[in-house]
Order: sequence, then C-alpha cells, then structure tokens
Amino acid sequence: MNVIICKNYEEVSEKAAEIFKEQINNKPNSVLGLATGSTPEGMYSRLVDMYNNGEVNFDRVTTFNLDEYYPIAQSDEQSYHTFMNKNLFSKINVDSSRIHIPNGETTNPVEECESYERVIKECGGVDLQILGIGRNGHIGFNEPGMRLNTKTHITALTQDTIDANARFFESSDMVPTHAITMGISTIMASKKIILL
Repeated sequence: MNVIICKNYEEVSEKAAEIFKEQINNKPNSVLGLATGSTPEGMYSRLVDMYNNGEVNFDRVTTFNLDEYYPIAQSDEQSYHTFMNKNLFSKINVDSSRIHIPNGETTNPVEECESYERVIKECGGVDLQILGIGRNGHIGFNEPGMRLNTKTHITALTQDTIDANARFFESSDMVPTHAITMGISTIMASKKIILL
C-alpha cells in the first residue's frame, strides 16, 4: 500500500488524475472502475482538462461504475448515469459501447448483477479502480457489516446512507432504498485501487 498525503482537495484530485492518465497512456485499452459522489468530481474535472490538452486519449478504454441506485431511471437527475455523463463521459472521447453502469431500471436485478459480474470478467477484470468512502464507512454501496466475499449484488441502503444522500434529492423519502453495487470481492479483484 502506498499512502499519498496531499495538502488539499485540489492536490488529491491532481494526483489521482495523474495516476489514471499514466494507466491509460501505458495501457490504452485499460479497464477503469469509476465511482460517483463529490469525492472524485475534482479528479474527473482534471481528467477532462488533460483530455482537452491532448495528454490522454479515452477512445479504447472500457469503464465499469461501482454502483447505481435501484430503482431509478437512467434519465433521473440523481442517477449515476446522469452524474457520469455530466461530469466525465460527455466531455471525453470514450466509446459509449464501452461504458458500463448497473441498470437501475431493470425488472430483474439478480440477472443484472450476474450479467454485470460476467462482463467485468469477460473484459479481463478492472485494471484501476477509484473509490471514495461513505460517511458510515461504506465502499460502493457495501454497507458496514456486509460480507467481504460478495460479488455484484442488490443491497438495501442503511438509514444513515439514505440520510447522507438526501441532500441530492428533494427529501429523504425520495432517495431509493436499494442499490446495485459491485461487491467487496469484485472490487478487491482490481489490479490497482485508489481510495480517495
């Protein structure tokens, strides 16, 4: 484990973006694991700058997002599809057919989880995964006390997580009560992980 201590959020974002840029430049067809939330926003902004400056090219990368609320429409302002498009995907040259985000609209979440896990394996696993950490210590939507050997699954959100995410919705009762998330085992199979 390499611990990098930064003086502020801007430096954290810059360092993380540099690691991603190096990964992509060394392996243009990298499989990237992406996260949502306020923590990686600065990193995404910096990656967009790097792309605009010709420092990095996303045309061969494949992406897998950690999680998505369930149920939620992809077009919903608070969906992670919308978040990723707004903060990254619409601003870089990533191939839309290589973008993977769990489907919060599925009528069969169990099959969606199995399919998501299968496609990650078919792509050779995640080369570089970015993680934040929730207020109660959750990684992805793996709430405290969850087993460590889990694969992609549907999970109930704790009241603490619902309360923490209520700031993004009109009220806490509008926050979805479940999510589809990569499991800890899936995350830990990544070749490299950055925890911001």
